[in-house]
Amino acid sequence: MARKARTRDAVAYEANLLDAVNRRLLEELQADGRLSVAELGRRVSMSPPAVADRVQRLERAGVITGYSADIDPTAVGFPIAAVVRIRPAPGQLSKIPEIARETAEVAECHRITGEDCYLLKLHLRSIGELEELLDRFTPYGQTTTSIVHSSPVPRRGPPLDVER
Repeated sequence: MARKARTRDAVAYEANLLDAVNRRLLEELQADGRLSVAELGRRVSMSPPAVADRVQRLERAGVITGYSADIDPTAVGFPIAAVVRIRPAPGQLSKIPEIARETAEVAECHRITGEDCYLLKLHLRSIGELEELLDRFTPYGQTTTSIVHSSPVPRRGPPLDVER
């Protein structure tokens, strides 16, 4: 399905929706998604009902898509992270995301530009598990794998600086 062209009204709505107060609310929620409405209100100098209304509007508009807990994979038995690029064989483009969705160790699957079409992030119990997992994809394309040594910049949301 093609995206609809953004109208001036949509751009004006987005600009109003992402005002300085809402950006501040988003920053606070990105830092700690468990903040109460009362605490959010204190942090942005607004009443809890006003904050609740703004957060609900951000949710309805699809700006806030959910709330989750960040879990350390090592702490739950997945000490190895890997990044896999996949170049699907001819006619196999749609098979890669299908297999990725069915594979619990796939934390992320991105369609990308360049010679490869997909980028996966995996959480693994062992290096031995990597071979078995890659064998699910290799009938449908060529894989290139990198093991993650460390993550000096952890996953984070987009910059929401009020000053920008």
